[in-house]
Amino acid sequence: MAIPLEARSLSLLRAGNSVLDDVSFTINAGEIFALLGGNGAGKSSTLLTFLGFLEPSNGDVLVNGSSVRNDIAAARSAIAYLPESASLYGHMTAYENLSYFLDLAGKPANREDIDAALDKVALAEEARTRRLQSYSKGMRQKTAIALALLRETPILLLDEPTSGLDPVAIDEFHDLVKALANNGQTILMVTHDVYGACQIADRVGLLRGGKLVGSFSAENGERIDTETVHAAFAERETA
Repeated sequence: MAIPLEARSLSLLRAGNSVLDDVSFTINAGEIFALLGGNGAGKSSTLLTFLGFLEPSNGDVLVNGSSVRNDIAAARSAIAYLPESASLYGHMTAYENLSYFLDLAGKPANREDIDAALDKVALAEEARTRRLQSYSKGMRQKTAIALALLRETPILLLDEPTSGLDPVAIDEFHDLVKALANNGQTILMVTHDVYGACQIADRVGLLRGGKLVGSFSAENGERIDTETVHAAFAERETA
């Protein structure tokens, strides 16, 4: 069976600057991999190469065993992508936004399916018929997460997915992501949140200055040790 996500000696130049430098990793089906790093580490750029929006300068990225360079459409059809700030329409309700974007994706859903997804992300029922311009950032993020769930793709890419969520909503989101992984979905999450990464991920890769400088794994059913990862992450200040 093909590996869902793989970076092979991935390097990326933008405006003559090195953004990613010889980054390699694989993510198996049902695995949660967190790419951890500070601002400018190259986290979001890594996601964009898997979506075909950025072309590697060297190396390659593969989705389900095939190079994204060779078939961008196939890669994108296998992936649901949740950006840090989702572009949803403020003049439309949650129902209208989800219906519209699902129709564009060729995966229409009925009201019952949409409600089920909004239940999973704990968006209040009374908010679902309100225009998104009245939403908080956390509420908009929940709507975007519901959209990613409704796509029902085998691969999920998450860019700072808990940004703007309160602590209870973050815990609910982590439980949801773990359930998706338990059902076989492959998840790549990029974040600067050490605690969140260690709480949710099977493996954490530490990205610094475009280089993968550390790897941490959960063992024997235990979470990855937060203090160990935090100490490695903090080294960026003096590296």
